[in-house]
Amino acid sequence: MKDIMCLEKTNTIKTLELELDSVHLNRPVKFDIYLPFRPSPATDPALLLINDGQNMDELGLSAILENLISSGSTKPLVTVAIHAGEERKSEYGTAGHPDYLGRGNKARAYSLFIFEELLPRVRKELAIPHFSEKWFAGFSLGGLSALDIVWAHPHEFTRVGVFSGSLWWRMIDQVDPGYDDDKHRIMHHLVRKGHYASWLKFFFVTGTLDETNDRNNNGIIDSIDDTLGLINELHLKGYHPEKDIVYLELADGRHDVATWAKAMPEFLKWAMGDEKVNTT
Repeated sequence: MKDIMCLEKTNTIKTLELELDSVHLNRPVKFDIYLPFRPSPATDPALLLINDGQNMDELGLSAILENLISSGSTKPLVTVAIHAGEERKSEYGTAGHPDYLGRGNKARAYSLFIFEELLPRVRKELAIPHFSEKWFAGFSLGGLSALDIVWAHPHEFTRVGVFSGSLWWRMIDQVDPGYDDDKHRIMHHLVRKGHYASWLKFFFVTGTLDETNDRNNNGIIDSIDDTLGLINELHLKGYHPEKDIVYLELADGRHDVATWAKAMPEFLKWAMGDEKVNTT
């Protein structure tokens, strides 16, 4: 905890590069802890988990967090960026619901890693027994993973950020004659059969150049279609389209780190509650 408090003098980002041997994933997992804020004894910090932590240098996360400090944000925040392994397509996904090719078959193990191994290690490392809130964010397949974990464990989280999420994740191939968006998109199905949790808030980002596929030939690329479809499921579940959900569609945004870097400051400001996101 002493290292965290010293940030009050330097007002800079301190990064801890750590690793733990995961029993659930049967591999060493690298993770970086960013300590950009100055918690007071009376204020428990919020915790942000981010999938694909190996991309945070390219994303420019340290500078983004530094700018957040400079802008006057006051909520204490600890950020943990979790590096993906070689079996990323197996560990990310929807827990207990692999896609039609069997991808995501280790997503349940990844979820157990988060709760039973990573979070206890972070609390011990920082001597912080309790966080005021926990948020989860991810990109592409990592975004699907973050959403699935938050949705399946609503009492653990308050907010989730899904950047170009792989919300197409489906039970059968789209070329199968019996394929139906309303029946076979896995995350949509999980939301449909899940339960409303009033405290959960959702942030979605897509780019107009995220992809070119348009499987139903409606003139809207699939990544946008799938995201809007998921948002509609949340509406039907009871979430307010303005109070509970933010949808940011970036003109000329692509399925890449540079696009997600543009959206990350908006997500953080929204999560902090500092200002309304400009979605135009």
